[in-house]
Amino acid sequence: MKRSGRGLTSLLLVGCIGVAGCKKEEPPPPHPAAELPAPEDSPAQPTRPPEGTIPREGEAAANPPVHVVVPADGGTGAPVRTGDEAPQGDTAQAPAPAPAPAPANAADLPPEDLKNREWTARNVELKRRPGKSVTLRSVRAGQHADYDRVVFEFEGMQLPGYALEYVDKPIIQCGSGDPTPVAGQGWLQVRLTPARGHDDQGRATVAEREMKPGLPIILELERTCDFEGEVTWVLGNKKPNKFRVMELRDPARLVVDVQH
Repeated sequence: MKRSGRGLTSLLLVGCIGVAGCKKEEPPPPHPAAELPAPEDSPAQPTRPPEGTIPREGEAAANPPVHVVVPADGGTGAPVRTGDEAPQGDTAQAPAPAPAPAPANAADLPPEDLKNREWTARNVELKRRPGKSVTLRSVRAGQHADYDRVVFEFEGMQLPGYALEYVDKPIIQCGSGDPTPVAGQGWLQVRLTPARGHDDQGRATVAEREMKPGLPIILELERTCDFEGEVTWVLGNKKPNKFRVMELRDPARLVVDVQH
């Protein structure tokens, strides 16, 4: 009886092996897409932020990427832009460059009266507030197409006030009160204040007291005063023709033109 039981068990094992051999399952084939290479225009994998940095919240996809540097002490990092794109929003901006400094004494330069540039035979005057006398450095004269010109050049940027008028003879020296002869028939007096024609040692800054340029209209120039903040020159004109006055800068000059 025991032997027949063992035989039955053996038959059952053989049958099970046979059935299992007939129903062996193969693993499923791989998906076709898994074996294909990635196309060239596939989006690049996101690069890792530089070592020691973490992406700033909400800006991980920024272009160029923005990272927040984590200090070694664990404090709050300041935003660092890794590209050269201009900052936007409320990011800090570089301070504006300081304005160029104004030229020396620019605030003390009163405006020119452009009306004095018009031709006239009447008196012309421009007053300047009292102050340090401006030093006269040179006086020169020259001929132009329709007029003769006299240029009074001064030291620095300042110009003195001035008063021009035709005067009658005799022409008087202000210091001594003595009359002085001046050529011509129209004597245009040019008075400059506050001004001086000498330096701190009392030496004249314009050596010539009398000039005879021999121009068509201006025959002679005579200095008649350099005293107590006033310098006066008289233009001996052939006739009392119309004149005009102009102010020029760099260097500071007062120009007097007399029509032919």
